[in-house]
Amino acid sequence: MSNKIKIGISIGDINGIGLEVILKTLSNNSILDYCTPIVYGHTKVASYHRKALGLTDFAFNVINDPASANPKKANLINCWEEDVKIDLGVSNEIGGKYALLSLQKATDALIKGEIDALVTAPINKHNIQSENFKFPGHTEYLQEQSNSADVLMFMVSEDIRVGVVTGHIPVKDIAHSITKEKIVKKLVMMNESLKKDFWIEKPKIAVLGLNPHAGDNGLLGKEEEEIIIPAIQEAFDKGIICFGPYPADGFFGNDSHKQFDAVLAMYHDQGLIPFKTIAFGTGVNFSAGLKIVRTSPDHGTGYDIAGKNLADPSSFIEAIFAATHIVKNRREQEALLSNQLRTGGKVIETAADMKDDAN
Repeated sequence: MSNKIKIGISIGDINGIGLEVILKTLSNNSILDYCTPIVYGHTKVASYHRKALGLTDFAFNVINDPASANPKKANLINCWEEDVKIDLGVSNEIGGKYALLSLQKATDALIKGEIDALVTAPINKHNIQSENFKFPGHTEYLQEQSNSADVLMFMVSEDIRVGVVTGHIPVKDIAHSITKEKIVKKLVMMNESLKKDFWIEKPKIAVLGLNPHAGDNGLLGKEEEEIIIPAIQEAFDKGIICFGPYPADGFFGNDSHKQFDAVLAMYHDQGLIPFKTIAFGTGVNFSAGLKIVRTSPDHGTGYDIAGKNLADPSSFIEAIFAATHIVKNRREQEALLSNQLRTGGKVIETAADMKDDAN
């Protein structure tokens, strides 16, 4: 039996570029050196996209369950039986329905431990809404399914890591949604993730302000003085190395992010606009703070280029690598803790040693 990490893949909207980037990624056999991919979708839908791309020499290994996955093949599990009409580039109810079926099957396998991590191809947040999906996006859905108290949307790349205090909410609701307690909680989650998932021993975190010029000493808003600064101080007192609040424009404009291991932004666009400007195409969306591991590419459904063989799989490839590395890092940490328990708390091998051994 192979001990390679099993990466489940949900296909996203069948009318978008999800299957295109999946197929382009898996058609490169080198990905099989790192993990065993298992796609949750349907053979006929995959074949439609494969033919549109002209991938004549690629075929899935069709299986019934993750335990049957071939570690030397790209595997696929059929999630429905009926034929499906595909309208590339069109947002419709069909695209949302089958994106949800794929996501549900893959998430169920993830919760049960049948796969080690989940990489989600893009969904359309509007057409996927139904009685079974009433969430702003993947992140909130997976939070509920995994019974997690909270989750941090954490955008990561080699050059920059950005988390957000508030996620998919209207701009008019941002200021009222930011509290000292919420900021502290996100800082704790970010700090723990940097240590556990990325093996950064003493993370250094920058915190952005909410208002222009970080409030300019209260002239442009009171949130910095009344909420954000006290939150930074409380987190610092908990042992988290964090500084701020920094004005977002100047902070990214002068490359200050390079002096930190991660940045906590107050809201979605404040963090994701600079992140995607710096790392678009190589960035990954990671749902930090969950017991499960989930990543996704940093782009959407791409209806405008669907079926045109123009989609770049780079971010999806990075999402698979990130999921694989995070699972490995968590396993190594668990092994270290187990080693300490067996020796009565005495550290026989340091985390750094274990990391070097694994590389």
